[in-house]
Amino acid sequence: MKVFLASFLLLFSVMCIQAQDFRTAPSNGKFLGKVIDPANNKGIEAASIQLFIKGTDSLVGGMLTRPNGDFSLEGLKVTDTFRLVISAIGFKEEEREVFFTLSGDRAPVKDLGNLRVTQQAEALGAVTVTAQRSALTMGIDRKIFNADQALTAAGGTAVDLMKNIPSVTVDVEGNVQLRNASPQIFVDGRPTILSLDQIPADNIERVELITNPSAKFDAASGGGIINVVLKKNKRLGLNGIASIGAGSPNILNGNLSLNLREGKFNFFASGNYNQSGGKARGETYRQNKRQGLLTDYFTQQSLNERERKFRSVRFGFDFYLDNRNTFTITQNFVKGKFGGEETQNQQYFDVAQQPLRTGDRLGLSEADFNRSNTQFIYKHSFAKEGKEITADFSYNRGKNQDESSILNNYYNVDGSIYQPANRVQNYGNRNNEQLTIQVDYVNPISEKVKWEFGVRSYMDNSATLFDAFSLQNGAPTKLPLSNNYEYKERVNALYGTLSGSAGTFKYQFGLRAEQSKFDGLLVDSARKFGYEYPAKFRNIFDGLFPSIFLTKDAGNGHEFQVNYSRRIRRPNFWQLNPFVDITDPVNIRQGNPALKPEFINSFEFNYNYTYNTGSFLGVLYYRNNPADITQYSDTISAEQYEKLNNAAVDPNAILNTFVNAQSTNRMGAEFTVQQKVGKNFDITPSINLQYRKVNAVINDLDLSNDGFNWEAKLIANYRVSTESPSSIFNKLSFQVTGEYESPEVIPQGKRKEQYNVDFALRKEFLKNNRAALTFSINDVFNTRRFGTIYDTEQFYQDSYRRWNVRSFRVTFSYKFGSSDFSLFPRRNNNRGDDDDDRNAPPPDASPVSNR
Repeated sequence: MKVFLASFLLLFSVMCIQAQDFRTAPSNGKFLGKVIDPANNKGIEAASIQLFIKGTDSLVGGMLTRPNGDFSLEGLKVTDTFRLVISAIGFKEEEREVFFTLSGDRAPVKDLGNLRVTQQAEALGAVTVTAQRSALTMGIDRKIFNADQALTAAGGTAVDLMKNIPSVTVDVEGNVQLRNASPQIFVDGRPTILSLDQIPADNIERVELITNPSAKFDAASGGGIINVVLKKNKRLGLNGIASIGAGSPNILNGNLSLNLREGKFNFFASGNYNQSGGKARGETYRQNKRQGLLTDYFTQQSLNERERKFRSVRFGFDFYLDNRNTFTITQNFVKGKFGGEETQNQQYFDVAQQPLRTGDRLGLSEADFNRSNTQFIYKHSFAKEGKEITADFSYNRGKNQDESSILNNYYNVDGSIYQPANRVQNYGNRNNEQLTIQVDYVNPISEKVKWEFGVRSYMDNSATLFDAFSLQNGAPTKLPLSNNYEYKERVNALYGTLSGSAGTFKYQFGLRAEQSKFDGLLVDSARKFGYEYPAKFRNIFDGLFPSIFLTKDAGNGHEFQVNYSRRIRRPNFWQLNPFVDITDPVNIRQGNPALKPEFINSFEFNYNYTYNTGSFLGVLYYRNNPADITQYSDTISAEQYEKLNNAAVDPNAILNTFVNAQSTNRMGAEFTVQQKVGKNFDITPSINLQYRKVNAVINDLDLSNDGFNWEAKLIANYRVSTESPSSIFNKLSFQVTGEYESPEVIPQGKRKEQYNVDFALRKEFLKNNRAALTFSINDVFNTRRFGTIYDTEQFYQDSYRRWNVRSFRVTFSYKFGSSDFSLFPRRNNNRGDDDDDRNAPPPDASPVSNR
């Protein structure tokens, strides 16, 4: 820890020293300007600005103008003369000769003033132009999904949005997987304590997906990274969007997002309410065995009625101190309440399948949570192009409270009481705090080579109290499954990367060093557990995580890449927590505090081809996971049942927990095509083929298994555009998403196949498409469910369960705003706009932050 702190202070000091301004001879200049429409004297947004060295085709700078028409070009050689080319839809292309006037020893900044362009003389005629942002942008190493194109997720949550992204699968409980591995979830590039079903889809701008992160990113991202970027408009004036929706079962949602951009400030705020319900069914069929011989049968049917409500508020501001310094502060609050009523019917049979007895179970549960997040970000851009330092602070805090009651009755075949009823009452609460501090520094050492360095410290403190009481004979008796659990997790990291290009080759080499420590405590028994990596200097490799990326641009849209990274996957809270979940009396679950982290060696070969009407991405991958964290199931022992006596648990219940296998190897191929057919129809099919081999021996029991699985997804979009703007079918969009997952091997069995289809349509209307009405159906055929088959020497079990059911939703949204809105009186000037806006950078489409 002392070594880390010393390194942190040294690196930060070096960065701060380099941030000071030193007077040098002028070498780099800057042009400022504004493109004006002469018809109304207003700025033109998204006009193309290109700067060439005079007399050549050598492009030295370019950008699209900001919403108010402003542009700026930096890092220019002051002794050159340039040719400025301006082009915009509906206007003639303009060319101008520009140059610097040198004075003194300061780098010159030249204001080119208002640049007026001439409108095209030709009439376009009765032509319908449909400009729509692509839903998916594919690169050689990442995918970016634009949330506003996911019609089926309108009014829903981030879980609904994930179903629209190739490579991503969502199980019945809302858990996300990327190529059958658990990715790390970020919100705005930082860790979060929010689950995906607590993030409104209407608040999401885009989702960034990185399958094999480099050393710049948190080493715990072994399953990849999914970064949820929340909306934050940066247009001038006041802008906003409001939406309201309702549906079945018991669906209600509303959202309001506001943004005010004025001068050096950009204020943003949003509020959201979301509720949903439904009755989900589940079934279990089991054969119990003793030494491989069948002894009896058991069946169970369950019906779970759930209700989920949550609301959130988010607000903050960007402050552009000047062209080089930006501050951002964001605050987020989320509050929710979940409730459930589950009924179970149970039947017990002997070896001849003759009825022995029956049972019924009623479970009532209620939980509420509070979450908050505070973020502070500072960014300084140096005079040298591309050189910058970023520092940020992120603090998460959360609190959960829950209460549940269980009543189990058992009857003989003739209806008489088999045994006294079991009554259990549970109470629990959890408090959690997370703090992340990070500094990143980028320094281009030449036109084609740059260094990146960073330091990061992450702290997570959690305390959980769970009390369970048996209410036999009306007197509460505390059960052994009660626990009082605390833990502290610390991860400190340093990283450095070197990236550059040579001809048509690009490269990036990186190394990340992490020191991690987990201290857990079972308060009642004073039992301590945890891990530390690296524990000793001779084990230093446990804390080193290299990465290599080599890319070849073959021209004409063809690009190849090979990459390697070493990562770590640390067990999560529920995998470690020894709490025993007895919601299902025959399938109980418990964490394992003895779990250790697993390591991941990931290799990829990527091929990306971009052509006029679409793109193709092909990936071959191999993942080796020593000490893989995997699920393990076994019938509870007599000793375990004795500890759970009076807890309404079946004596032949299966205990599901987690263990470290010896290793798991995955190899596969993934193919994604994005194809536009005509101007109104596009499809995105994807398929992932994978072979998985698990090597696991637990307590002299060989659980090894292997097999092949595949999954496919198809997303299709069609947009109607008619010659008559008043037609009811004009601006009508359709979206269909279908997904299939084949059976997948796991230790002791397999997961059953899954498939579902979602459908949505949206009608845009009013001027500039300000209003939209969306109708969506999630799980059209009501087939989405999660099932497993276990086949061991002790039992055979075939079961399935559901979390959500088929739902219908109608959502109305309305966009509003005015670029002329102002909270403060504007100064008059010869530009017709606030000069402070010249100091504000354009909207930043930066990728996921280095975490």
